[in-house]
Amino acid sequence: QVQLVESGGGSVQTGGSLRLSCLASGRTFSSYVMGWFRQAPGKEREFVAAITWNGGSTYNADSVKGRFTISRDNAKNTVNLQMNSLKPEDTAVYYCAARYRYSPNNDYPYWGQGTQVTVSS
Repeated sequence: QVQLVESGGGSVQTGGSLRLSCLASGRTFSSYVMGWFRQAPGKEREFVAAITWNGGSTYNADSVKGRFTISRDNAKNTVNLQMNSLKPEDTAVYYCAARYRYSPNNDYPYWGQGTQVTVSS
């Protein structure tokens, strides 16, 4: 089992950058695929990005390709999401999630509490 805590959210203007971090507890962090999802008001939670256990493969939603980068540091039990060129439509609560195998769906068994990202025009 793993517990996840996100940090790094905030408010920025269009074109700005933010870096989200997710700290995982537990000794098996490196066993998990880590994902980032987001949920905007009135919308369903959607996939943003994911990274395999060793960082060898990453996956990104089309809406964030070229702007967001996911990375992980297994020694520090952290996964990060660098978000550049932010747009108002990126405004959402961002969630960190863990799963043993990659999936772009909301079927991850472990979730953090979320962190708010607000992008103003």
